[in-house]
Amino acid sequence: MDWWIDRNVFALAVFIYGVSSIYSVFLWRRGFREDNRISYYLLLLGAGFHTTAMFMRGFRLDRCPVNNFYEAFAFVTWTIVATYLVIGVWRRLRFLGAFASPVLCAIGVFALMPALDVRSGQPNFSNGWSSLHAALILLAYGAFGLSLVAAVMYLTQAHDLKFRKLRAVFSMMPPIQRLESVVVRTMLFGFSLLTLGLLMTPWQLFAYFRVYFTPEPTTLWAISVWILYGIILAMARWFGLSGRRISWAAIGAFVYVLLTFFGFILLSLSHNP
Repeated sequence: MDWWIDRNVFALAVFIYGVSSIYSVFLWRRGFREDNRISYYLLLLGAGFHTTAMFMRGFRLDRCPVNNFYEAFAFVTWTIVATYLVIGVWRRLRFLGAFASPVLCAIGVFALMPALDVRSGQPNFSNGWSSLHAALILLAYGAFGLSLVAAVMYLTQAHDLKFRKLRAVFSMMPPIQRLESVVVRTMLFGFSLLTLGLLMTPWQLFAYFRVYFTPEPTTLWAISVWILYGIILAMARWFGLSGRRISWAAIGAFVYVLLTFFGFILLSLSHNP
Protein backbone atom coordinates (compact mmCIF):
# COMPACT_ATOMS: atom_id res chain seq x y z
CA MET A 1 0.00 0.00 0.00
CA ASP A 2 2.85 2.41 0.85
CA TRP A 3 4.11 2.03 -2.70
CA TRP A 4 0.99 3.77 -4.04
CA ILE A 5 0.75 6.65 -1.56
CA ASP A 6 3.29 8.85 -3.32
CA ARG A 7 1.68 7.99 -6.68
CA ASN A 8 -1.63 9.32 -5.40
CA VAL A 9 0.07 12.53 -4.26
CA PHE A 10 1.70 12.84 -7.68
CA ALA A 11 -1.69 12.20 -9.32
CA LEU A 12 -3.07 15.14 -7.35
CA ALA A 13 -0.24 17.30 -8.71
CA VAL A 14 -1.05 16.17 -12.26
CA PHE A 15 -4.72 17.02 -11.67
CA ILE A 16 -3.72 20.55 -10.63
CA TYR A 17 -1.55 20.81 -13.76
CA GLY A 18 -4.65 19.83 -15.71
CA VAL A 19 -6.71 22.57 -14.04
CA SER A 20 -3.96 25.04 -14.91
CA SER A 21 -4.07 23.79 -18.52
CA ILE A 22 -7.81 24.46 -18.72
CA TYR A 23 -7.34 27.90 -17.21
CA SER A 24 -4.59 28.59 -19.77
CA VAL A 25 -7.21 28.32 -22.52
CA PHE A 26 -9.01 31.31 -21.02
CA LEU A 27 -5.75 33.25 -20.81
CA TRP A 28 -5.14 32.53 -24.48
CA ARG A 29 -8.64 33.63 -25.46
CA ARG A 30 -8.10 36.89 -23.59
CA GLY A 31 -4.86 37.44 -25.47
CA PHE A 32 -2.71 37.39 -22.30
CA ARG A 33 -3.65 41.01 -21.68
CA GLU A 34 -3.45 41.01 -17.90
CA ASP A 35 -0.89 39.97 -15.36
CA ASN A 36 -2.92 37.05 -14.04
CA ARG A 37 -1.07 35.13 -11.35
CA ILE A 38 -3.62 32.35 -10.94
CA SER A 39 -1.80 30.08 -13.39
CA TYR A 40 1.47 30.65 -11.52
CA TYR A 41 -0.11 29.86 -8.16
CA LEU A 42 -1.77 26.72 -9.55
CA LEU A 43 1.58 25.44 -10.80
CA LEU A 44 3.16 26.39 -7.46
CA LEU A 45 0.52 24.33 -5.65
CA GLY A 46 0.98 21.42 -8.05
CA ALA A 47 4.74 21.61 -7.62
CA GLY A 48 4.28 21.38 -3.85
CA PHE A 49 2.43 18.07 -4.14
CA HIS A 50 4.83 16.93 -6.85
CA THR A 51 7.87 17.61 -4.66
CA THR A 52 6.21 15.89 -1.72
CA ALA A 53 5.57 12.78 -3.82
CA MET A 54 9.20 12.66 -4.96
CA PHE A 55 10.54 13.06 -1.42
CA MET A 56 8.19 10.36 -0.14
CA ARG A 57 9.42 7.93 -2.79
CA GLY A 58 13.06 8.91 -2.28
CA PHE A 59 13.04 8.61 1.52
CA ARG A 60 11.24 5.28 1.41
CA LEU A 61 13.74 3.82 -1.07
CA ASP A 62 16.72 5.67 0.44
CA ARG A 63 17.95 6.80 -2.97
CA CYS A 64 17.34 9.29 -5.76
CA PRO A 65 13.91 8.29 -7.16
CA VAL A 66 14.88 7.83 -10.82
CA ASN A 67 14.91 4.05 -11.11
CA ASN A 68 12.01 3.32 -13.47
CA PHE A 69 9.86 5.01 -16.13
CA TYR A 70 7.40 6.53 -13.68
CA GLU A 71 10.15 8.02 -11.54
CA ALA A 72 12.10 9.29 -14.55
CA PHE A 73 9.09 11.06 -16.09
CA ALA A 74 8.09 12.46 -12.70
CA PHE A 75 11.60 13.85 -12.28
CA VAL A 76 11.60 15.45 -15.74
CA THR A 77 8.23 17.14 -15.16
CA TRP A 78 9.40 18.34 -11.74
CA THR A 79 12.46 19.90 -13.40
CA ILE A 80 10.26 21.77 -15.88
CA VAL A 81 7.86 23.13 -13.27
CA ALA A 82 10.65 24.02 -10.81
CA THR A 83 12.56 25.94 -13.47
CA TYR A 84 9.39 27.73 -14.54
CA LEU A 85 8.62 28.77 -10.96
CA VAL A 86 12.02 30.45 -10.78
CA ILE A 87 11.64 32.15 -14.17
CA GLY A 88 8.04 33.07 -13.43
CA VAL A 89 9.14 35.44 -10.68
CA TRP A 90 9.70 37.88 -13.55
CA ARG A 91 6.26 39.19 -14.50
CA ARG A 92 6.89 39.26 -18.25
CA LEU A 93 7.93 35.59 -18.27
CA ARG A 94 5.08 34.39 -16.08
CA PHE A 95 2.93 33.41 -19.05
CA LEU A 96 5.34 30.58 -19.81
CA GLY A 97 3.20 28.67 -17.32
CA ALA A 98 0.20 28.84 -19.65
CA PHE A 99 2.23 26.94 -22.23
CA ALA A 100 4.02 24.68 -19.74
CA SER A 101 0.83 23.41 -18.08
CA PRO A 102 -0.36 21.20 -20.97
CA VAL A 103 3.14 19.71 -21.33
CA LEU A 104 3.30 18.95 -17.60
CA CYS A 105 -0.18 17.46 -17.59
CA ALA A 106 0.44 15.29 -20.66
CA ILE A 107 3.74 13.87 -19.40
CA GLY A 108 2.28 13.41 -15.92
CA VAL A 109 -0.73 11.46 -17.19
CA PHE A 110 1.57 9.24 -19.22
CA ALA A 111 3.84 8.69 -16.20
CA LEU A 112 0.88 7.48 -14.13
CA MET A 113 0.35 4.44 -16.33
CA PRO A 114 0.66 1.50 -13.87
CA ALA A 115 2.93 -0.49 -16.19
CA LEU A 116 5.62 2.20 -15.94
CA ASP A 117 6.02 2.02 -12.16
CA VAL A 118 7.78 -1.34 -11.93
CA ARG A 119 9.49 -2.21 -8.68
CA SER A 120 13.04 -3.46 -9.04
CA GLY A 121 14.63 -5.91 -6.67
CA GLN A 122 17.90 -4.04 -6.74
CA PRO A 123 17.79 -0.31 -7.42
CA ASN A 124 19.68 0.70 -10.51
CA PHE A 125 20.74 3.98 -8.93
CA SER A 126 21.83 2.86 -5.50
CA ASN A 127 24.87 5.04 -4.86
CA GLY A 128 25.59 8.75 -4.81
CA TRP A 129 27.53 8.97 -8.07
CA SER A 130 24.95 6.98 -10.00
CA SER A 131 22.16 9.11 -8.58
CA LEU A 132 24.02 12.27 -9.55
CA HIS A 133 24.58 10.90 -13.06
CA ALA A 134 20.86 10.15 -13.47
CA ALA A 135 19.80 13.47 -11.96
CA LEU A 136 22.02 15.48 -14.30
CA ILE A 137 20.71 13.65 -17.36
CA LEU A 138 17.08 14.11 -16.37
CA LEU A 139 17.61 17.74 -15.38
CA ALA A 140 18.97 18.29 -18.88
CA TYR A 141 15.84 16.79 -20.42
CA GLY A 142 13.74 19.03 -18.19
CA ALA A 143 15.62 22.08 -19.47
CA PHE A 144 15.06 20.90 -23.04
CA GLY A 145 11.36 20.57 -22.25
CA LEU A 146 11.26 24.18 -21.07
CA SER A 147 12.97 25.25 -24.30
CA LEU A 148 10.06 23.61 -26.15
CA VAL A 149 7.60 25.59 -24.04
CA ALA A 150 9.42 28.86 -24.77
CA ALA A 151 9.58 27.95 -28.47
CA VAL A 152 5.81 27.41 -28.66
CA MET A 153 5.32 30.71 -26.87
CA TYR A 154 7.65 32.42 -29.39
CA LEU A 155 5.80 30.97 -32.37
CA THR A 156 2.46 32.09 -30.92
CA GLN A 157 3.72 35.64 -30.48
CA ALA A 158 5.33 35.63 -33.93
CA HIS A 159 2.08 34.44 -35.52
CA ASP A 160 0.11 37.22 -33.86
CA LEU A 161 2.62 39.84 -34.95
CA LYS A 162 2.68 38.53 -38.52
CA PHE A 163 -1.08 38.81 -38.87
CA ARG A 164 -1.17 42.11 -36.96
CA LYS A 165 -3.50 40.82 -34.31
CA LEU A 166 -4.31 43.25 -31.51
CA ARG A 167 -3.62 40.39 -29.14
CA ALA A 168 0.11 40.77 -29.89
CA VAL A 169 -0.02 44.54 -29.35
CA PHE A 170 -1.76 44.45 -25.99
CA SER A 171 -0.34 41.15 -24.77
CA MET A 172 1.68 41.16 -21.57
CA MET A 173 3.86 38.36 -22.80
CA PRO A 174 7.57 39.15 -23.04
CA PRO A 175 9.02 40.71 -26.20
CA ILE A 176 9.65 38.22 -28.97
CA GLN A 177 13.42 38.82 -28.78
CA ARG A 178 13.43 37.84 -25.12
CA LEU A 179 11.52 34.65 -25.86
CA GLU A 180 14.11 33.74 -28.47
CA SER A 181 16.81 34.29 -25.86
CA VAL A 182 14.95 32.00 -23.41
CA VAL A 183 14.76 29.26 -26.07
CA VAL A 184 18.51 29.39 -26.69
CA ARG A 185 19.55 29.74 -23.06
CA THR A 186 17.42 26.87 -21.79
CA MET A 187 18.82 24.65 -24.54
CA LEU A 188 22.36 25.73 -23.62
CA PHE A 189 21.67 25.03 -19.94
CA GLY A 190 20.30 21.58 -20.76
CA PHE A 191 23.22 20.89 -23.07
CA SER A 192 25.68 21.76 -20.29
CA LEU A 193 23.92 19.46 -17.82
CA LEU A 194 23.80 16.65 -20.37
CA THR A 195 27.52 17.08 -21.03
CA LEU A 196 28.28 16.71 -17.33
CA GLY A 197 26.04 13.66 -17.11
CA LEU A 198 27.71 12.02 -20.09
CA LEU A 199 31.15 12.67 -18.62
CA MET A 200 30.07 10.55 -15.65
CA THR A 201 28.81 7.73 -17.87
CA PRO A 202 32.03 5.64 -17.82
CA TRP A 203 31.75 5.17 -14.05
CA GLN A 204 28.07 4.28 -14.42
CA LEU A 205 28.89 1.66 -17.06
CA PHE A 206 31.73 0.26 -14.96
CA ALA A 207 29.31 -0.38 -12.09
CA TYR A 208 27.31 -2.73 -14.36
CA PHE A 209 29.65 -4.11 -16.99
CA ARG A 210 33.13 -3.63 -15.49
CA VAL A 211 34.16 -1.66 -18.56
CA TYR A 212 34.27 2.09 -19.04
CA PHE A 213 32.58 2.03 -22.42
CA THR A 214 30.17 -0.30 -24.15
CA PRO A 215 27.59 0.31 -26.89
CA GLU A 216 24.81 0.37 -24.29
CA PRO A 217 21.54 1.64 -25.91
CA THR A 218 20.79 4.47 -23.49
CA THR A 219 24.37 5.71 -23.69
CA LEU A 220 24.26 5.82 -27.48
CA TRP A 221 20.85 7.51 -27.32
CA ALA A 222 22.05 10.18 -24.88
CA ILE A 223 25.03 10.84 -27.15
CA SER A 224 22.66 11.25 -30.11
CA VAL A 225 20.62 13.79 -28.11
CA TRP A 226 23.84 15.60 -27.17
CA ILE A 227 24.92 15.75 -30.81
CA LEU A 228 21.48 16.94 -31.93
CA TYR A 229 21.35 19.84 -29.47
CA GLY A 230 25.02 20.58 -30.08
CA ILE A 231 24.32 21.01 -33.79
CA ILE A 232 21.36 23.31 -33.09
CA LEU A 233 23.38 25.48 -30.70
CA ALA A 234 26.34 25.58 -33.10
CA MET A 235 24.08 26.68 -35.94
CA ALA A 236 22.59 29.37 -33.69
CA ARG A 237 26.05 30.59 -32.70
CA TRP A 238 27.92 30.47 -35.99
CA PHE A 239 25.30 30.30 -38.75
CA GLY A 240 22.70 32.70 -37.42
CA LEU A 241 19.93 30.18 -36.78
CA SER A 242 17.30 32.21 -34.97
CA GLY A 243 13.67 33.12 -34.70
CA ARG A 244 11.19 30.63 -36.10
CA ARG A 245 13.88 28.22 -37.25
CA ILE A 246 15.51 27.76 -33.87
CA SER A 247 12.08 27.55 -32.24
CA TRP A 248 11.04 24.74 -34.59
CA ALA A 249 14.43 23.09 -34.01
CA ALA A 250 13.86 23.19 -30.23
CA ILE A 251 10.41 21.66 -30.66
CA GLY A 252 11.62 18.98 -33.06
CA ALA A 253 14.57 18.03 -30.86
CA PHE A 254 12.42 17.56 -27.75
CA VAL A 255 9.82 15.59 -29.70
CA TYR A 256 12.70 13.31 -30.74
CA VAL A 257 13.63 12.92 -27.07
CA LEU A 258 10.07 11.99 -26.08
CA LEU A 259 9.49 9.59 -28.98
CA THR A 260 12.76 7.68 -28.57
CA PHE A 261 13.22 7.72 -24.78
CA PHE A 262 10.83 4.86 -24.09
CA GLY A 263 12.25 2.53 -26.74
CA PHE A 264 15.89 2.95 -25.84
CA ILE A 265 15.20 2.44 -22.13
CA LEU A 266 13.47 -0.85 -22.97
CA LEU A 267 16.59 -1.98 -24.83
CA SER A 268 18.85 -1.09 -21.92
CA LEU A 269 20.18 -3.76 -19.60
CA SER A 270 21.19 -1.32 -16.87
CA HIS A 271 18.08 0.90 -16.86
CA ASN A 272 15.28 -1.54 -17.60
CA PRO A 273 14.17 -2.95 -14.23
